Amino acid sequence: MALCVWPCNCYGPKSETQPDLMWDLDLYGRLARTAAWAIIGPINWYAPSTNLKTMFDRLVCVNGGNPRPDLIDKKNTLKAQALERFPLWQDLSKNHLAGRTAAFFCYGDDGANEEDKNGAPKKLEHPEWFDARAQPYRDTKDGDRLAYQGLVWQCYYSDVEVPDRLWRAATFGAGKPYADDQADDMMKETRSLKLFDTWVSDFVEHVQMKGIIPNIEEAERSARSTTNQDKI
Repeated sequence: MALCVWPCNCYGPKSETQPDLMWDLDLYGRLARTAAWAIIGPINWYAPSTNLKTMFDRLVCVNGGNPRPDLIDKKNTLKAQALERFPLWQDLSKNHLAGRTAAFFCYGDDGANEEDKNGAPKKLEHPEWFDARAQPYRDTKDGDRLAYQGLVWQCYYSDVEVPDRLWRAATFGAGKPYADDQADDMMKETRSLKLFDTWVSDFVEHVQMKGIIPNIEEAERSARSTTNQDKI
């Protein structure tokens, strides 16, 4: 879309009126100059954390974002519509981080100790309102990893590779009270930690085998090009 600029220019770096963590942490530049991303996060109510989902929402500019905001006076809707209808747009529009690899590891507690043997919450006045056995991602071969499927498919759409063996999930704290399901307690979950260690090893092996992708420097220059011209 011609109105959506790569990197995102809805906000700018070092702004006192509209501070933006994506810019201030140089996330656009860091993603652009990295051949592979390892994304690790919790499962919150059958989905990624809010911060992680928001980051990916902001990365819509990765796919087809306009690298020439000067052609649309930064955010002129009418000029963006005209540009999108012009043949030049076919040359400008591309997946800016194409060829990279993304790996996902997500983890959750599977309801801790607050569910009964049927997988329903223990404290329900109306258990008849839903079938606990139909909870998302249960009884599937991919398990809880599907909580991150939206992020994975966004990567696919942006021409970012997500190998199947690098998209994994593990459970920590299942059946335990939350008082015994803290960060320190995760180190006792040897089976889940082993799954994580295997994922890390597979990630390292895949990245070493694939090597550095050829357009890293070009993408980084593009990601930094609007730092000053679009500053708010």
